[in-house]
Amino acid sequence: MAPHDCYGGSYRLFNSQQQRGAYRVVFVDQNDEQALQQALALAPKIVFIETPSNPLLRITDIEKISQLAHQVGALVVADNTFMSPVLQKPLALGADLVVHSCTKYLNGHSDLVAGVVISQCRKQLEDLSWWANNIGVTAGAFDSYLLLRGIRTLVPRIRLQQENTQALVDYLQTQPLVDKIYYPALEHHVGHVIAKKQQQGFGAMLSFELKGGIEAIKSFLSHLTLFTLAESLGGVETLICHPATMTHAGMSEEARKTAGISNALLRISVGIEDSLDLINDLQNAFNAATKR
Repeated sequence: MAPHDCYGGSYRLFNSQQQRGAYRVVFVDQNDEQALQQALALAPKIVFIETPSNPLLRITDIEKISQLAHQVGALVVADNTFMSPVLQKPLALGADLVVHSCTKYLNGHSDLVAGVVISQCRKQLEDLSWWANNIGVTAGAFDSYLLLRGIRTLVPRIRLQQENTQALVDYLQTQPLVDKIYYPALEHHVGHVIAKKQQQGFGAMLSFELKGGIEAIKSFLSHLTLFTLAESLGGVETLICHPATMTHAGMSEEARKTAGISNALLRISVGIEDSLDLINDLQNAFNAATKR
């Protein structure tokens, strides 16, 4: 069982392997109690959690889902990439395994590709290590060196990135072209209360919907100079992307619609630049989108 609004790469992996007959997967809104119970009634072997979700930053109650999943004998796997261990600790909330894209916050410099699986169970770690060694998915020496370098600055980077994110959210709330903002620190965010309970901060990812259609989005993006139009996230540089045509392009239009990922949605990974520079860059882009 996987969330219906998960990262596009995860969705593509789950769906493609299902089509090959490797396993069956059910995509479900894990905050919909009825849909959740129906999926759990199928006795899944694995319940995959992604919280906050990418790109809408929906919050899933890790402790609650873990308890329910364990009742039907499922293994709980939590993708903690958006939060990093600094801001959220899924193992302490009941998850069995935690996965991170180390390419993102753990590294923080956008110069390596790596991933990690974390467990408190020695037998699981031994099995995973044997499997990884057999098929050759262990990290190279230089990648490991770069990752250790990045982890040394993880806490101060996250702290500054969160401060910048809050500054951008405050600014975006004043902009008439902004339709909706998705960020768990906002009190009207549907997952705000749960986020406060299970997270030690709200992170440095935000999404918002822009009014004016695709032409407004093209104009807005083309007039940004400090923001880099790119996928990925978690680095010291600020990135912006259009999920429908970038990170989640591998999902069908129907799947994106079900997940709530509209063509008006933009996602920002906030870096460590001066927040005023970022705001000024956004203002120039909003001005251009308004005048088009």
